[in-house]
Amino acid sequence: MSSGTFTPTHVWLNGDLKLIPEARIDPFDHGLLTGDGVFETLIVYNGKPFALRRHCERLSRSTAVLGLQAPDPDILSKAIDEVIEANGSNSGRLRITVTGGPAPLGSEKGEAQSTLIVAYASLPPHGPEAHLVTVPYRRNEHGALTNHKTISYGENVVALAHAKKQGGTEAIFANTAGSLCEGTGSNLFIVYEDELITPPISSGCLPGVTRALVLELCKTEGVTVSQRNVPLRALNEAAEAFLTSTLREVQPVRTVDGSEIPHCPGPLSCKLRDAYQRLIYERMNP
Repeated sequence: MSSGTFTPTHVWLNGDLKLIPEARIDPFDHGLLTGDGVFETLIVYNGKPFALRRHCERLSRSTAVLGLQAPDPDILSKAIDEVIEANGSNSGRLRITVTGGPAPLGSEKGEAQSTLIVAYASLPPHGPEAHLVTVPYRRNEHGALTNHKTISYGENVVALAHAKKQGGTEAIFANTAGSLCEGTGSNLFIVYEDELITPPISSGCLPGVTRALVLELCKTEGVTVSQRNVPLRALNEAAEAFLTSTLREVQPVRTVDGSEIPHCPGPLSCKLRDAYQRLIYERMNP
C-alpha cells in the first residue's frame, strides 16, 4: 500500500474548488438530515485514482436506487484532478459523495440539485494484518439499500467501536440468517473445509470493487473460489482468511475474536496479494 501523510487543504464542492474552512454544506441538506446520499472511496497512486471506472459505475447504480443525480463524468474527472493537485500529494484517499441536497426536515425529498463533494486525505494506517471481532449486530440482506454504498454508516460506526474496544481492527457481521456477511468497510475471503469461500452478494454484503478484482484474479491465477453462504462460525474455524477493500487491498487476517488463524499470511493470501500488487502497477483502470 502507498504511504505518506499530508494535511488536506482543499475540497471540491458543487462546481468549485474551495479551501476547507470556506466549504459549507447547507444545514438542510438531505444527506445530513436523513442519510440520503451515496459515496465512493478510491485510492490514489502516483497522482491517479485506481479503478476509477468501476467506482463510477457503482456510484451510478447507488445514485439510481436513491433517486439521486449521478455526477457528470467530465465534471467529476475535472474535480478529481483539481483536488489531487491542490492538496499536493500523489498518494491518498479520495472520496466522492453525492447527497440529496437541501430538502424539508423529513424523509421527503426536496427539489434542489444534489450536493457533490470530492475530498482528499491521507491514507489510514492499516497494518499488514487484520484482527477481526465478530459483532452481535446483523446485516439486513433484504433492506432497501442492501448492496449499495450509502452514507448511512451509523451501524458501521457502532460495530467498529465495539471491535476496537476488544482489540480488533475490523468488525465482522453475520446477516439475519446467521450467515457470514462482511466487515464495516471490507469483504472477506476464508479457507474453510479446504475451500476458498467468499460470501455471495445475496448475503447482503457490498459488491466491493476490490472483491470483484480479486475474483477475477482467482481465475487468472488458477485459484478456485466459491461464492456461497457459510455460517458465521466458519470464520472462527477457518484455516486462512483475508480482507479485501480499496484501502486494505488484500490484507491477511491474524486473529478472530482473539484466537489466531492457523495460517497468516496463508498461501492464498500471499498469492492473491502479490497478484493484486502486480495489477496495480500494470493497469490503473482495470
